[in-house]
Parts: sequence; structure tokens; C-alpha cells
Amino acid sequence: MLMTSDFPFQRPPVIWPEPADTTEELSSRLRKNSTLYDRYQRLDRKWKGRLSDFLTGRKSLPLTYDPFFKFIFNPDYHQDRLSDFVSSILGIQITIVEVLSMEDTLMDGESYLIMDLVARTKDGSIINVEIQKQGYDFPGERMACYASDLLLRQYIKVKKSHGHSPHDFSYRDIKPVYVIVIFEHTTPELRLENNSYIHYGKTTFDTGIELHMPERFCIISLDVFREIPYSKLKKCTQSAWLLLLSTETLKDAERLILDYPWLEPIYQEIAALRRKPEEVFDMWSEALLRMDENTLKYQVERMQAEVDKLKQDAIKSKQAAIESDAENQKLREQAKSDQARIAELERLLKEAHTV
Repeated sequence: MLMTSDFPFQRPPVIWPEPADTTEELSSRLRKNSTLYDRYQRLDRKWKGRLSDFLTGRKSLPLTYDPFFKFIFNPDYHQDRLSDFVSSILGIQITIVEVLSMEDTLMDGESYLIMDLVARTKDGSIINVEIQKQGYDFPGERMACYASDLLLRQYIKVKKSHGHSPHDFSYRDIKPVYVIVIFEHTTPELRLENNSYIHYGKTTFDTGIELHMPERFCIISLDVFREIPYSKLKKCTQSAWLLLLSTETLKDAERLILDYPWLEPIYQEIAALRRKPEEVFDMWSEALLRMDENTLKYQVERMQAEVDKLKQDAIKSKQAAIESDAENQKLREQAKSDQARIAELERLLKEAHTV
């Protein structure tokens, strides 16, 4: 942000003439700026190491984190890039025309969990791309809710669109909605023995009738994809994009550029950030904040699930005890009845012997 007469206290962003090549040089440069050095020192050891590896050119950015992903696929500058990525994933030609505001999400309280990126296509379809660092519970239910949110957005827009009165609305105007979820750590129920890493789904009927159900789903298991040797991967645009999201070392990046030269401008943009430590720190802070929020949400969900299970177990135990008491009472009454019957039979036998 440039200094202006209207904002005299604003300072220009920190931009280095050349990136740092060593950890020592990086540390020396950061010490010269108290704000940057303080932010660097407040990072834990793991994240301090990852940031240092990037700024010194040893590793690329972790592109599966939301701010870095949006940096690469920023539709204001790279609309075609986002369109190509989504097209390769869905296997159909997609043209992104706008990215929808996250503030418009209709699912209250879930805005930091749902939808890393929501976009509208040329034909009116809506696409959600979400990257989950860890697999949350109930992934199917979550995706269904995401699709419902997207459909409701579209429904409202179509009803309000120019030239449509409420009476002119037709459900035939509803276009497909696509939910794409990329798991970095796949949940057990999504792992198959054949190592399939991409799954497509939609609503179907057991009788084979065909109705236009607009929800479309795509699940990508990035960790399963990483387990496949590079030489075994099909050389295609889809593989290239997933490799871009998976690759961190410069050696792997160089190999990727040799096979897919069109990725080179992306890596050049990433490399240019090494001269802009302040911008990188801002993105890193946002990534860590988002991760902390999601981790907290995940932990709360797991604890709530544990509490619910314990409550259910307690109810079952109490019910079993009640049933056990009832059964014991029934047995006691049966035993008492049996004893009375035995006594009666013995009396009758005794009378029979005396006749």
C-alpha cells in the first residue's frame, strides 16, 4: 500500500530487491524489520521452518492452504486458470465468470468451514471447491448441505433475475451445482483397496428412471493420489493440477515443469513472493488462523460425538438394568409359582399314597 497525503502514516510494503538464499541471510533481513521479525518469532518451530524453507527457495508454498490456493486461482487475474482446473476435475468444459462472495453463505455459523471458493459458470451453474486439511465427520451429510446451499443461492438469483417475474419462474432454469471436495487426509470410509483417488456422484434411482437432479459431487483424496508413483500417473491436465497441489520440493517442481511447461508461469508467480515477505506473512497468518478455527471445530465435533455416545451408552445400560430387573422379578415370580406347584403336587402325591 503506497503512502499518500490522505493516509500519511501508511508505509510502503516490504519488498526485497532479491530473495534470501540462506537461513542466516533471511534471519538478518528479518531482524532489520521489527514487525516482521516479531511475527516470525511468534511462529512455532514447525511453521517457522516451513516459512523459512519457502523464503530461502528450498520449498514451494503449501498450496492446499486457503490463502495460497486463492493466490494461484485468483479469478480477478486468472479466471482461465480456475476454469481449466475445474474443467479437468469434472471432465467437462467449464467457464468461470464470477466468484461469489463468501459473506452470502446461507448456512449460519459455518462460513469458515464451508466453501473455500464458490464460483458461477457461464451457463449459470454454481461450483464449490473446498479443500479439507483433515476429513471431518459425516462428509456425505456435509456435501449434501453444501449442495443445498448452492441450489438455494441459484434459486434466489433466478427468481430475481432481470426479465423474470415470480410468475415467469420455471424450475427448468435451475442449472447443475457442483460440489468438489479435496481431502488432504482421507477419512477411512473414502479409502478403497484399488486406490481410487477421485470419486464422482449424483442422485440416481434403483428403477433406472432418469430425472434431472442438479446436485453433482466430486471427492478427491489427495493423500491417496500422492501414494501413486509419478511414473504410474496418466499424463494429463488433471494429473498436472493435482501434482501442483501436491508438490512442495523444487526438485519435484522442476520435473513437473518439464512435463507440463504451462505450469512454469505459476511457479514463477510463487517464486516472486519470496521478495515480498510481508505479503507472505499475511497469507501465512490467515492460513494458520483458518486452520486453528477448523481444528477447533473438528475437536468440538469429536468431543460432542463422544459425549453423545456416552449418553447413549448410559441410556442403554440403564435400560438393560431395568430390563434385567424386570426379568429377574419375572424369574422370581416364576420360581415362586413353581414352588407352589411343586408343593401342591407333593400334597396330592401324599394323599394318593394314603388311599
